[in-house]
Amino acid sequence: MPHELEGMASDLDGTAHAGSSSAHQRDAGADRSNPRAALLMSLVLGLLLGALSALVMFPAAQHLRSLKDGERAEATLYASGACMAGQCEVEFEAGGRTVVADLPVGSGGGRSSVGARMTVRYQADDPQVVAREEDVGGGGAVVLAVLSGGASLLFLLISAVAAVFVVRQWFAARRQGRTPLDGQRHDEGEAEPLGT
Repeated sequence: MPHELEGMASDLDGTAHAGSSSAHQRDAGADRSNPRAALLMSLVLGLLLGALSALVMFPAAQHLRSLKDGERAEATLYASGACMAGQCEVEFEAGGRTVVADLPVGSGGGRSSVGARMTVRYQADDPQVVAREEDVGGGGAVVLAVLSGGASLLFLLISAVAAVFVVRQWFAARRQGRTPLDGQRHDEGEAEPLGT
């Protein structure tokens, strides 16, 4: 009977040691992967925001400014929506005919209701190219371009810091005579006999 109790205690100690080793292995793996995940996420967000600023918002601001000297007309909001995304329409008279045209990306006035009066600028040779007179200085597109550009630089800076941390971690592991991957394989090799 005492021998059986000793055997059960030994089995429990082995199980507890194996569980502790497995938990330690998971924690070590998480510590190694967290900086890399932060690096990847920050890099992706930085690139996406940079693309939004450079490829969408800045061209939209330039387009709005190009209408600064356009023909002036009184218009009515024909269809409301997300004007900043180019989902609003206006109705106005140009050259003796009624024109319904989309407001460009970067336009303001999204809170206005259908039928609201506003002044617009349009191209004389193409009345479909139109913008609110309030937006021909660049409108909300300039603000969003600056904000998204600044956020892009911030995330790229964070990714650079994370990259330095990952490299330092790798060199520290090399100075100890093994790479993080070697350490993970070594931990797995130690954990296998305990689990059997």
